[in-house]
Amino acid sequence: MDETSPPTASSPWSRYAFFALIAIVLVWALIIGRIVQPAWSVQKVAIEPTDELIATEVITFDESGLTPTVLQQHADQGTAPAETSVVVVEDAAADSPSYFQVTATSHFGIWSLFPAAVAIASCWILREPLTSLLLGTVSGALILRQYDFTEEVLLPSLASTQAAGILILYLWLLGGLMGVWGKTGTAEAFSVWVTKRFVRGPRSAKLVAWGLGVLFFQGGTVSTVLVGAAVRPIADQQRISHEELSYIVDSTASPIACLVAFNAWPSYVQALIFIPGVTFLATEQERIRFFFSALPFSFYAIFAVLGTLLLSIDRAPVLGKKFRAAIRRARENNQLNRPGSHPLSLAGQTHPKLPPGYQPHVIDFCLPLMLLTGIAIVSFFVTGAPQVRWGFAAALACASATALLRGMPLRDLVEGIGEGLQSVVYASVILMLAVTLGDMTQNIGGGAYLVDLLGSYVPSLWLPTLLFLITIAISFSTGTSWGTFAVAFPLAMPLAMSVAQTQGLSNETLYLMVCFAAVLNGSVFGDQCSPISDTTVLSAMTTGADLMDHVTTQMVPATFAAVLAVIGWTSVTYFFC
Repeated sequence: MDETSPPTASSPWSRYAFFALIAIVLVWALIIGRIVQPAWSVQKVAIEPTDELIATEVITFDESGLTPTVLQQHADQGTAPAETSVVVVEDAAADSPSYFQVTATSHFGIWSLFPAAVAIASCWILREPLTSLLLGTVSGALILRQYDFTEEVLLPSLASTQAAGILILYLWLLGGLMGVWGKTGTAEAFSVWVTKRFVRGPRSAKLVAWGLGVLFFQGGTVSTVLVGAAVRPIADQQRISHEELSYIVDSTASPIACLVAFNAWPSYVQALIFIPGVTFLATEQERIRFFFSALPFSFYAIFAVLGTLLLSIDRAPVLGKKFRAAIRRARENNQLNRPGSHPLSLAGQTHPKLPPGYQPHVIDFCLPLMLLTGIAIVSFFVTGAPQVRWGFAAALACASATALLRGMPLRDLVEGIGEGLQSVVYASVILMLAVTLGDMTQNIGGGAYLVDLLGSYVPSLWLPTLLFLITIAISFSTGTSWGTFAVAFPLAMPLAMSVAQTQGLSNETLYLMVCFAAVLNGSVFGDQCSPISDTTVLSAMTTGADLMDHVTTQMVPATFAAVLAVIGWTSVTYFFC
């Protein structure tokens, strides 16, 4: 047996050990849920008063039912408050009363991290993400005493707007577009066109991948899908290992989206960073301006993108032994994946059988791609957020219409769309379970526990590093950068302002920007390296890489970029704040 194969593929004793381990995990989760009582904590965040809020009768904190005394009673009785998030007012009789969003969160202490730890450890041991995510989700349900897994966990998660958006985008629209491109051979035509004009070897092929990753700056998943689908045929021809390609695709996804932020990121994040009394964060416009002003301090994103550029020209300073072995294996033996690996790849034909008389053209690929990107950019300026589903729907319609006009029979086109849908079903299930596990971890209080544990007072010089490490732990455990933003920013920004004021820093604004960038980049780093992240899964899927090979090989260069980022934030804080 290959040493990296799952234990289930081995001797009967290994299979028995496998099932015994699963039983131990589930029984332990059941015991935690029955014995450990959740602890409650309250987060109080200042919010901007709106005309609607001022006209509404708002309660005081003592009337909220979320005071420490009431929450302690709930903890002793094993119950939960009727409302866990309310708006309260202070100094209601004053001319300018203060409004706060009070949120009560519960956590199970260290056991709040148990489901995420189970999922991540299972990914490392089993190298099979579907089983790992399912095991982590079930263990979380047992801790929460949600024993009807289908009705209490899966159904609410799958019935959410978020889940429906994933299914529409990644199953129907993405699968359909991949199917049309596969049936018409346009992706291969694009790769041939690019190869003839730009690609002269592995370096230029990787540079094409890097350039497309920079070009598609709309978001992590969008960039991952488009770059992976477009470049993989070129990379395979040039003997580029799938570990290399998946790293380039993954590391030019969220880092680029965070640096070239003409996307949904600023409008989402700005709502989380309001601090009462801080004039340069008083309005939405000023907070968005602050977001863009702080981008030069996104050192991790900068070094991550620069690192992939150096890898593309074979000048990467730090890769790690396993990464360099993958490069040698692909160049010398044309083995794009490690022997014994389990690539998470799109199903389908590599060389499609085209209908008689149909000739693919590069415009069939470029026109839908340009339409998708154009709609995302224009919709950002019009609506304030890129309408990605609009773009994919228009791209699918354009690709289908172009194929029909160029002579593709309708029956063949529909057959291709069906094949595309089938090819992404497995990955879509993984994405759905990743979302469910992320929600489960938040419900159990994993993020709240980490912040409570690590978010105590530290010297101003080390606070950016601490915030970076906290957000890495949260996003790595939950597989979501945006979920980490929601947990960390409302706590980190007031903390950073308080530290800057109490320790007499000379440049409070600059210090706040550094701490902001640390939270932003820590969330991106943890999400990028997490085996339960949707972008990590999609990077492996679209490039044909083994998921855990992708995770383990990119960990070394990503960590190197993170170390450089910490040095950068510490230096800026020491010399300029």
